[in-house]
Amino acid sequence: MKVLIAGGGIGGLVTALSLHRAGIECTVFEAVPEIQALGVGINLLPHAVRELTELGLAERLETVAIPTAELIYANRHGQRIWREPRGRDAGYNWPQFSIARGELQVILRDAVIERLGAARLKTDHELTGFEQDGAGVTAHFRSRSGGAARDEVQGDVLIGADGIHSTVRAGFYPDEGAPIWNGCVLWRATTEGPAYLTGRSMVMAGHANQKFVCYPISRRHLDEGRALINWIAEIRYPTDPPWRREDWNRPGRIEEFLPAFESWDFGWLDVPEIIRGARAIYEYPMVDRDPVPQWSFGRVTLLGDAAHPMYPIGSNGASQAIIDGRVLALELARRDDPAAALAAYDAERRPPTSAIVLANRGNGPEQVMQLVEERAPEGFADVHDVIGEGELADTARQYKMTAGFDVETLNSRPSLDP
Repeated sequence: MKVLIAGGGIGGLVTALSLHRAGIECTVFEAVPEIQALGVGINLLPHAVRELTELGLAERLETVAIPTAELIYANRHGQRIWREPRGRDAGYNWPQFSIARGELQVILRDAVIERLGAARLKTDHELTGFEQDGAGVTAHFRSRSGGAARDEVQGDVLIGADGIHSTVRAGFYPDEGAPIWNGCVLWRATTEGPAYLTGRSMVMAGHANQKFVCYPISRRHLDEGRALINWIAEIRYPTDPPWRREDWNRPGRIEEFLPAFESWDFGWLDVPEIIRGARAIYEYPMVDRDPVPQWSFGRVTLLGDAAHPMYPIGSNGASQAIIDGRVLALELARRDDPAAALAAYDAERRPPTSAIVLANRGNGPEQVMQLVEERAPEGFADVHDVIGEGELADTARQYKMTAGFDVETLNSRPSLDP
C-alpha cells in the first residue's frame, strides 16, 4: 500500500510516523519550501502525549517542553475560580506538555527524515487537485515558490492533512465557503520573564468577551529559574464587519488590545507587563468550520484541521490531529481494503471530534469563567458563594470525557499501535 499525505503539519507528520511504524509506505507533500520552527506555543494533552510516547518521541519532548503541573481559572480581577492538577500530577500515566509549536514541528520533521528518509518528505509541493478510481488516487501538485506544475503522483490512499483551507476538503465540499469567525480576535506571543506560581502553571483569566491565557513552554528557561511565557490575549468584537483573514504570521498591533488589559495586574501575574515584554506579536481571528457528515470518500480522507477545525479552547486542536493520525494508521494496518479502512477511521474519529467542535463553541471547560462573570462581575469574597465545587468539577470532568482524556479511560484503554 502507498499512502500520499497532503500536508506536513503536526497531523501529517504524526500520520507518517504512525504509518511507518505499521509498515505502510507513505510520502508527505508539504506546500511550504521549508519546514521551519515557526509559531508560538501549544499544549499537548495526555492522550496525545501517550501517542507520541508510543512513537518513541517522549525523550525528545522532555528535553524541550514543560510538563504542565496545574491549570488555574481566574476572573478578570485575578481571583481564582478553579484549580486542577494536570498530567502526571492528576494521575495520568503520561504528562501534559506545553511546548513551542515550532519545536514540536522540528521534532516530528527530524523523526520523519530519520525513519522514513528525506525523500519521503517533499516540500514545495502544494496540492492543486486529485482524482480517484477503483485502482487508486492521482494527486496533482505545483511549486508554491515558483508556481510551476509538479509531476502527478499515484497512490492507493490520499490523506488531506492540509489545514483549515484544505484543498481536499474543498473538493468534497466546494460550496462550504470561508471559515466561520465568532467575533473573537487572538493576539499571540511569547515573553521571557520571571517564573510564576509553580513555574509550570497554565492560567486562564477573564471571561467570554475578554480573556488572557498564558503558560511557560521552555524547559531550558525553567531549568534556569525563569520562564518563556506563551500568551494569548483575546477580545470579542461585533462580527460585522468581518475581521482580517486569518493568518498565523500576521503581525499584531499592541495598541489595539493592550489598553483593555492595563488594569490586569493580579499581583501573582502581571498581564500588561507580560504583553509589553513580547518581541513579536501575531494576530489571529478565532475561526472554525461546521462539522461535516463525512470525511472519507473512497480512497481519500481528511485529518486534523482539514477534518475538524476548532476553536483553541480546551487545548485540543493539535492533540486531536495526533490521535487522528494514530487511528488512521491502525485502521489501514488492520484492513486490506483501503476504502474500508478509511470508512472505519471516519466512523471512529468524526463523531467525537464533531462533539468537541460544538463544545468549544460553548466555551468548553472555560464556561465557568463566563458564569462567574455573569453572577459576580465585581468579584467575590468566596467563589463557592457564586459557583459550587460540584458545578466546577462536573464542567471539567464532562469536557475531559467529551475530548477523550478522562483519567480512567485513557489510562486503561488499549494501545493504538498495530
